[in-house]
Amino acid sequence: MPAPTSSTHHPDRHGAAAALAAQRHAAFDAALQRCGLVAILRGITPAEAPAVGEGIVRAGIDMLEVPLNSPQPLHSIAALRERLPQALVGAGTVLSAQQVREVHAAGAQLVVAPNFNAAVVHEALALGMACVPGVATPTEAFAALAAGAHALKLFPAELLTPPVLKALRAVLPADALLLPVGGISAQNMAAYRAAGADGFGIGSALYRPGREAAEVLASAHAFVAAWRGTMRA
Repeated sequence: MPAPTSSTHHPDRHGAAAALAAQRHAAFDAALQRCGLVAILRGITPAEAPAVGEGIVRAGIDMLEVPLNSPQPLHSIAALRERLPQALVGAGTVLSAQQVREVHAAGAQLVVAPNFNAAVVHEALALGMACVPGVATPTEAFAALAAGAHALKLFPAELLTPPVLKALRAVLPADALLLPVGGISAQNMAAYRAAGADGFGIGSALYRPGREAAEVLASAHAFVAAWRGTMRA
């Protein structure tokens, strides 16, 4: 049977997908409220994924992202979904509608991209998935929100400093969710939070290939503690 495409229209299917997308949106919002961190597991292997993911979730981070330029990413997504049904498991570096369909089949609930591609957002919504495209300008941000993005990945955060984020926050809708990604550390989260960040994607500062699960767990605890510190600030 051919894979479903966003060009297929059926009233009942569209309504079911919209309802599921709303559920995914709610699940994403709830996870963000509990701890506004997304663990980016770039380079993880299917053999490592369950133990590493379990430690991260145990530390308090409920959202896990496996970038598609990792080894066998679809297998890692499936393994994480099986081991951690309570977590929100997603795919990162999703660049096409076809990849959206592939990660959906693997069990991903969330699509994250480094860029804004309307076809990716539309396909994710059609399949009932939450979607967080990457943006770096007001034009991209407004276009992504108009396409139906659940939140915006501000990437790379090394260029989108807290003053830039504050300027974006001043013009974007008040309910737009902004997550800086790239160069985020436990030390600089507070400045981004003060500028209006709703959460963060944490990459190599948390996980990198070859790092022991115990080290990842310790880093996860440190990031969660820093996040909670921004909530008290």
